[in-house]
Amino acid sequence: MVDIATRFWNHKWKIDPIVRSLIDTDFYKLLMCQSVFRNKPDTQVQFSLINRSKHVRLADLVDEGELREQLDHVRSLSLTRGESTWMRGNTFYGKRQMFTPDFMDWFENLRLPPYHLEKRDGQYELTFEGSWPEVMLWEIPALAILMELRGRAVLGAMGRFELQVLYALAMTKLWQKVEKLQQHDGLRIADFGTRRRHSFLWQDWCVQAMNEGLGDRFVGTSNCLIAKNRDLEAIGTNAHELPMVYSALAESDDDLRQAPYDVLSDWHADHDGNLRIILPDTYGTQGFLDGAPDWLTSWTGIRVDSGDPATGAEMAINWWKSHGEDPKKKLVIFSDGLNEDKIIELQKQFADRCRVSFGWGTMLTNDFKGLVANDALAPFSLVCKAVEANGKPTVKLSDNPRKAMGPEAEIERYKRVFDVGHQVESEVEV
Repeated sequence: MVDIATRFWNHKWKIDPIVRSLIDTDFYKLLMCQSVFRNKPDTQVQFSLINRSKHVRLADLVDEGELREQLDHVRSLSLTRGESTWMRGNTFYGKRQMFTPDFMDWFENLRLPPYHLEKRDGQYELTFEGSWPEVMLWEIPALAILMELRGRAVLGAMGRFELQVLYALAMTKLWQKVEKLQQHDGLRIADFGTRRRHSFLWQDWCVQAMNEGLGDRFVGTSNCLIAKNRDLEAIGTNAHELPMVYSALAESDDDLRQAPYDVLSDWHADHDGNLRIILPDTYGTQGFLDGAPDWLTSWTGIRVDSGDPATGAEMAINWWKSHGEDPKKKLVIFSDGLNEDKIIELQKQFADRCRVSFGWGTMLTNDFKGLVANDALAPFSLVCKAVEANGKPTVKLSDNPRKAMGPEAEIERYKRVFDVGHQVESEVEV
C-alpha cells in the first residue's frame, strides 16, 4: 500500500507523472475511439477545456510551466507492449478481441497531437485540433492534469505531517462511505472517477478500498490502467461526445433529428450485451425516447446522467413498458453527481423495478470537501468537450439546462428540432 503523503512530499514528477500511460483513461473512451476510427476517421474536431466553476481561477492557481510540462509528457507517451497485449488479448464484457487488429495497429503507433494553451481572465484556454480519433484521446488526460495540478497547488503549502493527517482524514472519510454501503445487499458500483480525480495514486487507493470493502458489489473501474494493474473489470460504454459530433455533421434539420439514432445504429453493429447501453439525455431524454426506433427497446439498458435521476429512471421504465419490454430485465445505470446517500436512496427506490447499477465519480475519487482551510480542495466542475466538427459548432442540451453548451442560436435551433420543452434547472457541482 502506497504512503501517498510521503510519496507527495518526496515526489519527483518524472517518477509520479500525473498521466503515466495512454491507457490511464476511461474505458469508454477507447471503445468510442475504435468506433470513430471505423466510422468517422476523417472528421476534423476541436476540443476545448470548459471550467463551469468560474470562481476557481485555475490560471492563478496552476503554474503554466508545470501544466505545459505535464501536457508535453502526455505527448511523449505510446502504448507499451504489456498494455497492447492486455488490450489485444483480454476479455472485456465477455468478449475476447474487443479491439480489432487494424485499430490496435493504429493505436500502437499513436502520439497525441499538439495542444494550444493561453491564459485569459484567470482561466486557461486549452484546445486541441485535428482528426477525431486522435484529438478525442486528449479529453481525460487534460482533465486529470488540471485537477491534480490544482490539488498540488493547495497541498504544496502543507508540511509533511499536515499531509499525513489530511490523507488519514480522507481515507477515513472514504472508508466510512464504504461501511455505509456495506449495509445494503444487491448493490453494483463501479469507479467512474478518472476525469476529476484528486490524483492517480489516490484513485488507485480508492479502487482498492472499494474492492476490499464491497467485494463483488464493486464491479470494476473505468480506468484502464488501474483495471489492468489490479486485475479488475474495465467498465464503460459510450458518452455524449458521439451524438454531439454526429449532430454537428448533419446537413439538415431532418438529418439532425436522426443523428443520435445513427450513432447507436453504428454502435449496434459493433457491440452487444451490456455494451448496448443508451445515453439518452444529450438533447433531452423524453424527446429521445419518444422518437426512438423500435429496435432500441431491445437494448440492455440506459444510463441516467443529468437531471433528476429518479425522473430519468421513471422515463426509461415507462418507455420499456409502453413497448412491451419487462423493466425488471433492463439495466439502469446512475452516474451523475452521486454520493453514498443518493446511491442508497436510488437503490431502495428502483431495485425491485429494474436492474440497478452505479458509476461513482468525483465524490469517490476527489472528496476532500471540508478537510482543508477555506475548502480549497472542494470538487469543482471542469469538462473538456468537442466544440466543433468539420468547422461546425457542437451543441449539448442535457436534461439540466445549466449543462447546456454551444452557441445560443444553435441551442435554440436544437431545442426546436428535438422539441425540448420546459426543463428544470439544478445546481452543477461536478
